[in-house]
Amino acid sequence: MRNLVDLLVWICRFGTCAAFLGIIYAVVVQIMGRTAIFRYSPVFTEELTRFCLLWMVAFAAGLSLRSGDLINVDFVSSALPRRMSKMLRLVCAAIIVLLCAMLLEPAWLFMMIGRGQTSSAMGWRMDLFNMSIAVLLTTLMVFAMIQFASILREPKDSGPAESEVSESD
Repeated sequence: MRNLVDLLVWICRFGTCAAFLGIIYAVVVQIMGRTAIFRYSPVFTEELTRFCLLWMVAFAAGLSLRSGDLINVDFVSSALPRRMSKMLRLVCAAIIVLLCAMLLEPAWLFMMIGRGQTSSAMGWRMDLFNMSIAVLLTTLMVFAMIQFASILREPKDSGPAESEVSESD
């Protein structure tokens, strides 16, 4: 199981890095196009930037959830006793899994809509880019399930949370 998680993390990191490099490439070409080098700005750069941004978010969202960098309101959970904080984190992970599972079918349908369409500037198939939504939901759901399982495996601790420990202890 650990190897599968490591593989998923590697794939998401690689995808995030590749998409970010695509954004860098598009921006550099766009900047060079506005100078005397090309004398015109290629049209494909804006479209490529948007597509790479979609894929970067699709791959990075699950990694952000895994590392704890996804936006959350942790001052609420840190103010709660350990047991309540653990329950809140479990509920949040379960809600993420449920929402992602509910949205996977519409994301799949959205991807299928793009099967017969192509992008205007590059002529690429739109289903390849609409797929980023399904990938986002899948990676977020898988990392939320992993988070849920790791919270359940946390050792039982009946002691107070750090915020409840008095200064005199």
